[in-house]
Amino acid sequence: MIQLKRAYAPVEASDGYRVLVDRLWPRGMSKEKEHLDLWLKEVAPSKELRQWFHHEPDKFTEFRQKYLDELQLGNTQEAFQELVAIIKNHSKVTLIYSAKDEKYNNAVVLKEALEQKN
Repeated sequence: MIQLKRAYAPVEASDGYRVLVDRLWPRGMSKEKEHLDLWLKEVAPSKELRQWFHHEPDKFTEFRQKYLDELQLGNTQEAFQELVAIIKNHSKVTLIYSAKDEKYNNAVVLKEALEQKN
């Protein structure tokens, strides 16, 4: 089972294995507060794509496709495969992200890609 959760939401036992999937550390959060099992920044969108998207909902469709393309290349693909393996080894994985918008962000796209893979 793959779940999504904002970095600023309280940690719960039901989160299972917690993976931060952002390239940047969540502003104002400490490593102790996050209780992360892994920070997999290589699976996040490139700096260029993140800055271009800027969490603008009207760009989400194009962002989604560009990010899916990035997930098939180089270090990003390796990190994606690492996440696939983690999901196979854990009954519950929570993808942690810091975006304010819960509908239009990279974790939503990543979850969708992972569910199609498993």
